[in-house]
Amino acid sequence: MSAPTPNPRQAGVLQTVREHGTATVEALAERFGVTLQTVRRDVKMLSDAGLLARFHGGVRLPGSTIENIAYRQRQALHEDAKRRIARAVARAVPDGCSLVINIGTTTEAIARELLHHKGLRVITNNLNVAAMLSDNPDCEVIVAGGVVRQRDRGIVGEATVEFISQFRVDIGLIGISGIEADGSLRDFDFREVKVAQAIIRCSRQLWLAADHSKFNRPAMVEVGRLDQVDTLFTDSPPPAPFDTLLAEAGVTRVVADDARAADPGDPP
Repeated sequence: MSAPTPNPRQAGVLQTVREHGTATVEALAERFGVTLQTVRRDVKMLSDAGLLARFHGGVRLPGSTIENIAYRQRQALHEDAKRRIARAVARAVPDGCSLVINIGTTTEAIARELLHHKGLRVITNNLNVAAMLSDNPDCEVIVAGGVVRQRDRGIVGEATVEFISQFRVDIGLIGISGIEADGSLRDFDFREVKVAQAIIRCSRQLWLAADHSKFNRPAMVEVGRLDQVDTLFTDSPPPAPFDTLLAEAGVTRVVADDARAADPGDPP
């Protein structure tokens, strides 16, 4: 049985998602002047036909199967965990979307795994991420201005915050130094935290990549809170009380190499 032909509005929904990579149900309803229920029916028809893929609260282009990218082993703590997290994140990133990626070895591992993605627009304050993704000919890389930290080639400062604040992106992808039991996300460098907060503000969806060692790890400066995160990518089930905190905050939990890891749209 052949798939139904989209009506003009459904064709418009499809074109909108193709242009932007992802779209929320609310934004589509506003754009086309219809109810949320109407958009959900349109989205169901288009996803049943294989033209769109649904995630919690929105739709994206169907993801292609991407071969995991081999990368040079580095002397880094929890390197295998970061690599598995990176693969889970890469499976969830749709082609044709916009991202902001911040400083950190986990986000650098993720950048390596995005080298075969198509049509990405990536804004970053991490020169290592920029160098890696510049090897992807189908990825536009935009580098934030500011002060370069010699130890990790991260870019920080007020100029960086101001630059990133200009954008509105599909996915903000951040690493973190610690997640405390009060639900706070924490880091050490105040200048880096200010940039991370700008990323949180400019992102339609916020994805946090954190291995198991980040839970209950104290750090001085608060970046934000768990209820600002849409999806957490980690390498093992979080310990108590974080499992409860994540559920209460409505955060989708993706455990790398879990059977559910390819779909962050599932409920936590």
